[in-house]
Amino acid sequence: MNARSLALVALLGTGLLSPLAAAETIALRGATVHTVGPNGTLQNATVIMQDGVIAAVGKDVRIPAGARVVDVTGQFITPGLIDAYGRLGVTEVDGEAATVDESARGLPYSAAFSVAEAIEPRSLRIQVNRAEGITAGLVAPEASMDSSGLGTIIAGQASFLRLKPGMAIDVRTPVGFVFTYGEAGADLSGGARSAVLLRLRALLDDARDYAAHREAFNNGARREYTGTRQDLEALQPLLAGKAPLLAEVHRASDILILLKLAREQQLKLVIIGGAEAWEVAPQLAAAKVPVVLDVFENLPSSFEMLGATFDNATRLNAAGVEIAFAYAEHYNPRNARQLAGNAVAHGLPFDAALAAITRNPARIYGVGNTLGTLEVGKTADLVVWDGDPLETSTLTTQVYVGGEPVPTTSRQTLLRDRYRTPRGTLPPAYVHPTAK
Repeated sequence: MNARSLALVALLGTGLLSPLAAAETIALRGATVHTVGPNGTLQNATVIMQDGVIAAVGKDVRIPAGARVVDVTGQFITPGLIDAYGRLGVTEVDGEAATVDESARGLPYSAAFSVAEAIEPRSLRIQVNRAEGITAGLVAPEASMDSSGLGTIIAGQASFLRLKPGMAIDVRTPVGFVFTYGEAGADLSGGARSAVLLRLRALLDDARDYAAHREAFNNGARREYTGTRQDLEALQPLLAGKAPLLAEVHRASDILILLKLAREQQLKLVIIGGAEAWEVAPQLAAAKVPVVLDVFENLPSSFEMLGATFDNATRLNAAGVEIAFAYAEHYNPRNARQLAGNAVAHGLPFDAALAAITRNPARIYGVGNTLGTLEVGKTADLVVWDGDPLETSTLTTQVYVGGEPVPTTSRQTLLRDRYRTPRGTLPPAYVHPTAK
């Protein structure tokens, strides 16, 4: 997998931006710590962050001299939450096209299209979601249809974004290639699912042929390919098994077709959506294919979701399928906590639900060695909560990204505080003349 760092260091040198303050040693003492790792849940424990990483986690750890000690007794600490499939940074206002950078129209094969370079780090959606515990997430492109009635087969490359404050972008790409199947995919390919697979197989075959005959292609001595040179080059991490095919699909029979395709093409596969995935849970578990789902997709809203159920996640987890949660509306990944809490209400163990919004998405997207759990040596992305992290009434009290505290305020919280108390210290925007 290639890693691309998009840091705007030139602006730092101009003084227009300020780098993050030098990392300090911080000890969070007295909390219930959900490590989501081998140490499980620790009561009255301490987490020490030093130089951007976790230096110690436990009940009887020694706090280094000079560390800033923060008493969080009675509170709860979890790893930073991870948006398992979303659009943070590339979609700001859905109804304003100028703020939407998630798709590329007119490209039947857009595997080379990457959302990474369009991410806006100052996005208000990033600020709002980070303030509520989202510290990283997958940023996925979306397939679109052109005037011919056809759409992209591979919508593009997904990127993994850490929500650091400021203008410095910490993004890794590609971490997957988005592929739309099922009803939506059929619409993008003339109305038939078989046409989707035909186009995908043709593209993958051409990408393999290109890789084996680059010199002949560059010399004009190779047949014409269905994709551009950039697309065929971009697909090599997918063919090499370094990045998965992120398949948007719901119907159980469609999932089985994709499992067969992945075996034939020797591809890593991740199911996105999977409303009927529980019906083929044994096959998914045997193939070690994870599922990223929205717990609230529990009603038969389309013919491909007739088997949708609230206990989808519970059944998948019981069968040994790795699951992660993502809000299907994409713009509000902070609701992943509500998804996890509702999954617990329908039989999913608490630890499995918390893992589905922390550890599991990190592992699915290849960053589990640094993120997703609270273990010594891992990046210090973590959240302090004033109550059960899966209760919707619980609020963040502190959020850390790379060991640095980030604001838990946003435009939404500032507006709430301004207007919560009528006739407070801040002037309201408008008071009706008859109001007393």
